[in-house]
Amino acid sequence: MKKRVFSGIQPTGDIHIGNYLGAIQHWAASQSEFDNIFCVVDLHAITVPQEPAVLKVKTREVAGLLFAAGIDPEQSVIFVQSHIEAHAELTWILNCFTPMGWMRRMTQFKEKSLKQKAEVSVGLFDYPVLMAADILLYNTDAVPVGEDQKQHVELTRDVAQRFNAIYGETFRVPAVVIPEVGARIMGLEDPTQKMSKSESSGQTIYLLDSPDDIRAKFMRATTDSLREVRFDEARPGICNLLVIYELFTGLGRTDIEARFERKGYADLKRELTEVVVAGLGPLQARYRELTADPSHIDSLLAEGAAKIRPVAEKTLALVKERVGLG
Repeated sequence: MKKRVFSGIQPTGDIHIGNYLGAIQHWAASQSEFDNIFCVVDLHAITVPQEPAVLKVKTREVAGLLFAAGIDPEQSVIFVQSHIEAHAELTWILNCFTPMGWMRRMTQFKEKSLKQKAEVSVGLFDYPVLMAADILLYNTDAVPVGEDQKQHVELTRDVAQRFNAIYGETFRVPAVVIPEVGARIMGLEDPTQKMSKSESSGQTIYLLDSPDDIRAKFMRATTDSLREVRFDEARPGICNLLVIYELFTGLGRTDIEARFERKGYADLKRELTEVVVAGLGPLQARYRELTADPSHIDSLLAEGAAKIRPVAEKTLALVKERVGLG
């Protein structure tokens, strides 16, 4: 039996190379090794205000990019979260077993609520329990996430263990998996901040950026006043560019440093542009092909939901039986 992996991605903002290198690329590469479930988490997206028409477009766009990046619907499942009602129903049940003290420790909510202040929603506060429901519905063995989501998966483990302790073995307790390299691709303008879908466009290389846009962004990327091209975490700008180069080329760090010996930052930026443009070219072409008929993506998503819905409904039925509902 293959281990089951669950991953979610929000249909907000524009997908960038940090998402691709830190998550999507690994998802595509691991399809023969794991039983993979990938979810476009539109319920998570509405924890902050969204334009309805844009959300629908972005949901289809994210799914299209996942398929274009190599997620094969014959090997993996891709579906939209709101298409399976069990996510919302299990969230409410888990809410009733999740202590408020656990939720108040969630650092992401603290950070976001400082920005939104009185406008912050109950949904944003409850985001981690919805994420727990997403994961636990599918008997998930492992959840690959970036460092910023690790705390949420740890909460999922706590919720599962608490429920199991009260009602007996019900949920599988998932493991947290964090990629060793590429889990935190940093921004180009401010390399001390993680590349983000919500930051300025100059900070981020998007998967659908044109070659000219990619070139311009890399050439403006922050480096430092030194000249030596070396992997050195004390020099975040140059180190970040080298990590991106490493992940797009697959070359070892010693070989990369040797390649740029006696060369300057401009040489690195030019070569980096070439490898990223070449790396994203096939994905962009496949995306244009897939989305030429929007109904094709919709049908693939409907098939994915139909395939995995019985698993979610079976888990939900067991939970309801355990707590005395229905």
